[in-house]
Amino acid sequence: MSIPTSDVPVPAVVRRLAHGAGLAPLWRNGRGGLTFRIDDGRVIKSGPRNAESSMAGEAERLRWAGAYTPVPEVLDVDGDETHEWLVTRALPGLSAVDPHWADAPEVAVRAVGEGLRALHDALPVGDCPFDWSVAARLENAESRGIRVPDALRDAPPVDLLVVCHGDACMPNTLMNSAGRWSAHVDLDALGTADRWADIAVASMSTVWNFGPGYEDALIEAYGIAPDRERLAYYRALWNAT
Repeated sequence: MSIPTSDVPVPAVVRRLAHGAGLAPLWRNGRGGLTFRIDDGRVIKSGPRNAESSMAGEAERLRWAGAYTPVPEVLDVDGDETHEWLVTRALPGLSAVDPHWADAPEVAVRAVGEGLRALHDALPVGDCPFDWSVAARLENAESRGIRVPDALRDAPPVDLLVVCHGDACMPNTLMNSAGRWSAHVDLDALGTADRWADIAVASMSTVWNFGPGYEDALIEAYGIAPDRERLAYYRALWNAT
């Protein structure tokens, strides 16, 4: 996953949906998906269909979560035999890995930790219709032909069941100009799970984006002491699935 730094070919469907408005690339993911900000206040995501998640599923999750916490408002979602697209209303703020924060990683890390805790506190686990449990993730992986190591089938007991983001990597938290979290994006895997499933990935992603030394700072900002066993397990599960 990366922020495009050069000219990006615009898919035909994105040009059609833009209705002639100006386009600026925001994000490129590892599946070939692209995200563009449109001058008229919209964001368009497009990419090839995949077996792990769908934009239709993300739209359902955004509509549900939007009643409780700041996430993009869904304007349209559709697809064809090979590709899909999602149109949302643009939110103010910059990604926590935007170059604007490159010289202030401690600010970005704190915002992501605090934002993740706020997300977990806001979303009502008892009313959530989506599942991101270990069992669900293993089943999803196996449906895609992934052979998960046997050791990962023995998960630690759930510490606290919450509604997890499902991809709590640092880029998916938006920040305001004051350096605080303002919203979350890319919720295609949102569902109920142990809070450590999100914390493990969010803290691990600090290394990918800012280098070593910030993992525990994110967990501290979340407001909890590191649980090394659960961190190790959920990081291994993420990497395996």
